[in-house]
Amino acid sequence: MSVTEAAFGLESLLTDEQRSWRDRARIAGAVIAETIDSDAESAVFRREYVRLLAGAGLIGMGIAGPGAGADAVSYGLACYELEAVDTSWRTFLSVQGPLAMGAIAKLGSPQQRERWLPGMAAGELLGCFCLTEPQGGSDSAALETTAVRDGGSWRISGVKRWIGLASVADVAVVWAKTAEGIRGFLVETTDPGFAATDITGKFALRASLQCDVVLDGARAEELPGATGLSAAFTCLTEARYGIAWGALGAARACLDAAIERSTAREVFGGPIGAKQLVQARLADAFVEFEKGMLLALHLASLKDAHALAPLPMSVGKLNNVREAIRIASAAREVLAGDGVTDEFPVMRHLANLEAVRTYEGTDDIHTLVIGRALTGLSAF
Repeated sequence: MSVTEAAFGLESLLTDEQRSWRDRARIAGAVIAETIDSDAESAVFRREYVRLLAGAGLIGMGIAGPGAGADAVSYGLACYELEAVDTSWRTFLSVQGPLAMGAIAKLGSPQQRERWLPGMAAGELLGCFCLTEPQGGSDSAALETTAVRDGGSWRISGVKRWIGLASVADVAVVWAKTAEGIRGFLVETTDPGFAATDITGKFALRASLQCDVVLDGARAEELPGATGLSAAFTCLTEARYGIAWGALGAARACLDAAIERSTAREVFGGPIGAKQLVQARLADAFVEFEKGMLLALHLASLKDAHALAPLPMSVGKLNNVREAIRIASAAREVLAGDGVTDEFPVMRHLANLEAVRTYEGTDDIHTLVIGRALTGLSAF
């Protein structure tokens, strides 16, 4: 068991079923961990791990397929365990599940759900969620991608950026501006009007795929329930929930590495863990981990009660990612110079967490969401 988890007493807060889901994710994560250092170094996305996660029932947990009966804590634990290995694979779970599958399940027609969800849950079909645009970033309302009617279907033209899985996806959930307002659509990626190119030169999320997408008159079918940006935000809220848990997995991995090193490395006549300044760093990091985990458990109770509103989700995403970065940074300090080498996972986690800090709402955006909720005044 993780030293950090043992000190927190996490095991006693989980049911047998939740532990079972946690263990499935941990076993899958152990397989991914065997190659993650080289995969990150070489920027390799291993498609075979998709089937691994599907076989464990982890794809689309709570939506469709083998994991449909999982509660919110179980899904959170899956995100937590995968991100303890690498953010890239928790990101996969978020894009394939709450974003792509979630949009089809919540907003699609019965025919669309039947067409796509079983294959996606099995890992046979992949999806992506095309919302972010190069010039818009956090300003999702400023979409420039447009959709126009073409007989019984639609044609979409525009550019999207930082779209996870787009170059390997079979179906894209695309958000575009229409004469009636913003709507969501499905585009099959085999359409000649859809093109995705992997973004290279990344220092984060190197074992996953993020892409530039160009839509040039791509044929699309509308998602019946995807009217307005609020529909897109329901999917984003679900994805942010997984992030709040996942970031703590990265934090745990870093803190465990620092704790172990603090008892093994000796300087000035004894282990560095016996020095007050080292203990202070570890203690502060542990306190933030525990607070973040309690917050994640609270969010889970809200989610299971169908009461997970944007405000608590912004608190969860802002706090847990921000504190995970601080924990990883503190761990790097304890590891000293060795902390910047691949002997430890800390720098890889730090780089990944910086990407997580940016996507699904930056710190600034979530701060303003919270401020607006508290004052009733928009500062955007």
